[in-house]
Amino acid sequence: MTRQLSSYHREVAATNRAAILDAAVRLFLESGYDRTSLARVAEGAGVSKATLFKQFPTKAELFEATVLTAGGSPDGEVVDPPTGDFYAGLVGLGRAYAELLTRPRMIALMRVVIAESPRFPELRERTFDFGTLPVLAALGRYLRAAHAAGTADVEDPDVASAQLLGMIASAIFWPRLVHGTWTITDDEQRRAVDEAALTIAARCAGPAGSTR
Repeated sequence: MTRQLSSYHREVAATNRAAILDAAVRLFLESGYDRTSLARVAEGAGVSKATLFKQFPTKAELFEATVLTAGGSPDGEVVDPPTGDFYAGLVGLGRAYAELLTRPRMIALMRVVIAESPRFPELRERTFDFGTLPVLAALGRYLRAAHAAGTADVEDPDVASAQLLGMIASAIFWPRLVHGTWTITDDEQRRAVDEAALTIAARCAGPAGSTR
C-alpha cells in the first residue's frame, strides 16, 4: 500500500511540475522575467503557491528549469550513436544539437536571459547546467567512448565538445539570436554541422576512425 501511495504522489508531482513549467515558459515569453511572478505561474498552472514553492523556491530556479526543459529531448533521451565511425557520430550529435538551438522557444528564452540578467543578480548567478541536456550528455559519453575504443584521440572531451558545439552555434544560433530577420537554409545548416564535425574528426580521429 505504501508503495502504491508513493507511486501516486510521484505521478502527481510530475504532473504538477509539467503544468508549472508549461505555464512558466508561456508567461516568461509573454511578459519577461521581471513581470512574471510565481503567483501568476501558479495560477496559470492551476496549482497552489505552496505546491509551486515546494518544487521551485525562487523565480530564478524556475526560469533555469524552463530553459533546460525547452532544450530537452521531446522523445526522451538522445540515442547514443554507434562507435566505429567517429565523424559520422559527430555529425549525428551535431545535427541533434542544431535542432535544439533552432527551436523557437530556446531562442526566445535565451533572449530573455541576455536582456534581463544584468538587472537581476539572482538570474545572472544561476549556473544553467546545460551539460544535463540529453544531447550534450550524449556527446560527452560519445567522445569518452570513442577515446576508450581507440577510434579517436580525445585527450580532453570537455574541450572537444565545447569546440564542436561552439562552431555549430556560431554558424546557426548566434546570428539568429542577434539579428531577428537572419535566416539559414536547411542545406546551409547541415553543411555547417558537417564542417564542424570534420574539423574535430580531422584533429582527433584515431587510426580506426573515419573522417568521411
